[in-house]
Amino acid sequence: MKKRLSIVIVFLFSLSYAFASGDPQKDQCFTCHQTIGDKPSELFKRDVHFQKGISCAACHGGDSKAEDMEKGMDKAAGFKGVPKGDAISEACASCHSNQEKMKQFHSSLPTNQWEFLKTSAHGKLSLTGKEHIAQCTTCHNAHGIVHVKDPASPVFPLNAVKTCTKCHADASFMRSYNPSMSIDQLDKYRTSVHGQRNAKGDSKTAECASCHGSHDIRPAKDVKSKVYATNIPSTCGTCHSNAAYMKEYKIPTDQFEKFSKSVHGKALLQKHDLAAPACNSCHGNHGATPPGITSVSKVCGTCHALNADLFSSSPHKKAFDERKLPECETCHGNHEIIAATEKLLGVSKDAVCSRCHSESQNPKGYVVAKSMRQLIDSLEVTNEKAAKLVEEAEQKGMEVADVKFKLRDAHQARLQSRTMVHSFDQDKFSEVVGKGLGVTSFVDQEAKAALDEYIFRRVGLGVSTLIITILALSLYLYIKRIERNQQKREKNSL
Repeated sequence: MKKRLSIVIVFLFSLSYAFASGDPQKDQCFTCHQTIGDKPSELFKRDVHFQKGISCAACHGGDSKAEDMEKGMDKAAGFKGVPKGDAISEACASCHSNQEKMKQFHSSLPTNQWEFLKTSAHGKLSLTGKEHIAQCTTCHNAHGIVHVKDPASPVFPLNAVKTCTKCHADASFMRSYNPSMSIDQLDKYRTSVHGQRNAKGDSKTAECASCHGSHDIRPAKDVKSKVYATNIPSTCGTCHSNAAYMKEYKIPTDQFEKFSKSVHGKALLQKHDLAAPACNSCHGNHGATPPGITSVSKVCGTCHALNADLFSSSPHKKAFDERKLPECETCHGNHEIIAATEKLLGVSKDAVCSRCHSESQNPKGYVVAKSMRQLIDSLEVTNEKAAKLVEEAEQKGMEVADVKFKLRDAHQARLQSRTMVHSFDQDKFSEVVGKGLGVTSFVDQEAKAALDEYIFRRVGLGVSTLIITILALSLYLYIKRIERNQQKREKNSL
């Protein structure tokens, strides 16, 4: 009984070995090359296709069962040899684009990779003009292909960066296709939090494919690209909005939600303003956060340059540095930045200034904030009043085009005052607001003068109309009297 059991075990083991290692009766190509001991056969032992029982002939053609090499490599038997150019990817696609074939191997892989590759940035013609820039084997290798989740795979998250930079860090190669594209993405990436964690073996952190995609990589200016300006927030949110995925990193996952409600998010996502900042505008692209940046405020200053300059020379700069407070973010927030309005200024409970300033705490700043708010409120009230007077005069048909245009200067003063707030200098602020108040005062007077002229014209018209009416009535009565007298004379003559 034991002897029979042993025979069965050996027989089953032999069958499993023949399937796993490639039965010589089934794949004579592999047997021959293994005997030679060449590198492709050694790599193919670890190949996922070999493990599935796929022979060499599946890619190279020919008769893999023929023991005679000439018969096995006969073109009449379909032998193709080593595929070149697009023939490589077409050979891969013969199975990977065929759902029925993939089902036979119990594969759950998508079958649209080849279609994606053809329409991708890598699907453009190479320098020869006869083939695509990249083939399947460019990233996956030719022999020794393993599953993407296998740490040995070139496209495994910890290896993907190295695989991509084989081309993207090659200056001479990249110059041939896009001289303007930088070749230091890897260096920048290694300075980022993502790159540092990836280098330490964290396969969950973002690498090239996480942001750019895999087979469907498109140029950044392509609307369908994952890194197109309006798509970047959702691309970043794939990980950063996933609470379960981000749990071990202990950082918030509501950034995308907040950004969508912010002034930046509304401009980018709702108005499709490509000049509005996305995640990478502040955090950087490959080098997130930008190396050497001590504060994201420095990045804010690239767009809000005047505000940044005013703040740098303000008394708050020193105070913030001493307390190790971030600059712009302290007052405006980071992801959920609301539109800057006068409500942020002042000493009310909703005002930003009141967070640090009160009558008992930092009272000097309290007084300045209160004064600034009063000034800006005065400008707001007088501007609104002047605008209503101009509108009223215009509706009454008075010529107020010049005055209406002048009112734009007051609006400009309001905008400048919001910028000048960052100096926290009451005198400079008062000067800007004073110009606006001067404009609104002038417009107010001109609008009132136009309304007075309107009234004068109406009164004059009324008086004139009355005089004309009286004269007409008097003339009518005079004519009637003449007619009556004439009728009397005619009767007397008879």
